[in-house]
Amino acid sequence: MILNSEPLSMAEVIEYAKKDEESDTEIIEFIKKFNKIKAKEAKELKQEIESFGIIKVKPEHIVKIIDILPETAEELNKVFADASLDEDESKKILDAIKKFA
Repeated sequence: MILNSEPLSMAEVIEYAKKDEESDTEIIEFIKKFNKIKAKEAKELKQEIESFGIIKVKPEHIVKIIDILPETAEELNKVFADASLDEDESKKILDAIKKFA
């Protein structure tokens, strides 16, 4: 039964799956291959990006940003298919990413 629908980064999925006794360890190991950041850092980065109050940035965008950790404005803008960030917004997010990458 689904109780809550919330986008999660890969780091948060690994942490969540480890708590579930029925989780398949193969899935966790597969996700770890692509994960670039620890769950604690992912949560901190998520909070920092949310604190900017950029209306265009939705929770699903934040999760994708955490998963791929873009290094340039061009890479960052690929996450936003339905909106585009201005230079200042991109700089704020990229500066936050640099703290954790």
